[in-house]
Amino acid sequence: MKPSVAISIAREKQLIKLLMTYLSTGLLFMVLPGTFLGVWNLFEISSAQSASSVPAAWLQAHGHAQLFGWIGSFILGIGFYSIPNLRRISPWSFWEGWLAWALWTAGVLLRWIADVYLWQWMILLPLSAALELLAATVFIMRSIEGHRMQREKKGSIEPWGVLVIGGTIGLLVTLGFNAFESFTLAAIGASPAFPELFNSRFLILAIWSFPVPVAWGFTAHWMPAFLGLKPLKSNLILLGFALNTVGIATALAAQLLVGSLILLLGTLLTIMGLRIIEPSEKPAKTQGVHRSFPAFMRIAYAWLLIASLIAVWAALEPTSLGIGGAGRHALTVGFLMTMVFTVAPRILPAFLGRKKLFSENLMFFALLLTNLGCLLRVSSEIIAYQNYASWAWLLLPISATLELTGVILFTINLIGTLRERPLLEEAKCGGVEPTGPSSDAQGKTNRDGER
Repeated sequence: MKPSVAISIAREKQLIKLLMTYLSTGLLFMVLPGTFLGVWNLFEISSAQSASSVPAAWLQAHGHAQLFGWIGSFILGIGFYSIPNLRRISPWSFWEGWLAWALWTAGVLLRWIADVYLWQWMILLPLSAALELLAATVFIMRSIEGHRMQREKKGSIEPWGVLVIGGTIGLLVTLGFNAFESFTLAAIGASPAFPELFNSRFLILAIWSFPVPVAWGFTAHWMPAFLGLKPLKSNLILLGFALNTVGIATALAAQLLVGSLILLLGTLLTIMGLRIIEPSEKPAKTQGVHRSFPAFMRIAYAWLLIASLIAVWAALEPTSLGIGGAGRHALTVGFLMTMVFTVAPRILPAFLGRKKLFSENLMFFALLLTNLGCLLRVSSEIIAYQNYASWAWLLLPISATLELTGVILFTINLIGTLRERPLLEEAKCGGVEPTGPSSDAQGKTNRDGER
């Protein structure tokens, strides 16, 4: 084997190991502190027929584990794997990725302990916030450096890169607010739960500034090829992102209705720019995934639009708990979770050097159950919390059970995929120089999710 090929294989193995670590961590946070606690909370709320029956710190612990522990770990892992020019450094020089993982995981875990068990929370809460902020700083410094090198080579950063970098900066700003409030609460010493007014605005910042732009960026990067979309309208996408930023700032300035309307407009422009709701000009690439892949990608963006509309409704009725909560659920589960459950089976087998997804049927049923549960949750939460009908309280735990089942199926499918024999090992056993994901020539293809 040529030395250059051996070095390339070593790099790819290290990157795959790093990505697998982030994914495994994200799965643990998704299933245990995230989904299981969320289901428990809904059973308690349904039994008491009151949202206040569960401590605010528990609700925030569930949300933090889902948003940062699960989605954050997935995005950071894929982000490190996809950073341009990272494959050109020594395979033993990925220390930033491992450092960020250690800091991030410790921070999210300490936040969970502080919120749920209240053990030494005045120490753990600010410490967790500082660790998360430091991890995000490490990631964004490496990410900006990688894209800067790409810009010097190509002359510009592609629109998807702008969205991903913008989302990462949004994460940094979010964690800055999180650290400020965490240190403030620790100094006061009353409770680790964020006050309701701050938390409602913080959630707008946390969701709309970080995972939403990153999801748009990944869509712009991969979906034109996978779905056979018409050429992107980059100007509309960038304008939508700019309006998204303005909408967040406006909402933070206590102009919730105006901010929600701007966010809705930004969402509409971005969807138009991505052209994801338009008929495809080429057949979708569904080899290796369930044939429903294109439909669920579009369903995810339908949820995004629904969430934006509900956010405007919630701004018109600021005293309502159910409307705002339903809108956030439509955004986090309907849009973000559907995006992850749809995109991950399409790109991760190639990223991880596996031949194929473990089960196409598991992919479909995970998406189906999750979306059914989300539909039931969004509708029943509005009906129950607004006291329109008492029977709606009974539907909340059913919706949670459906979503939990979907999460478990997704986890089983991803674990089964991880257990597949890597292509790199097969190439090595065959005594041939690999021409797959490990080679430099195929590195870009692998990062772009093709096999």
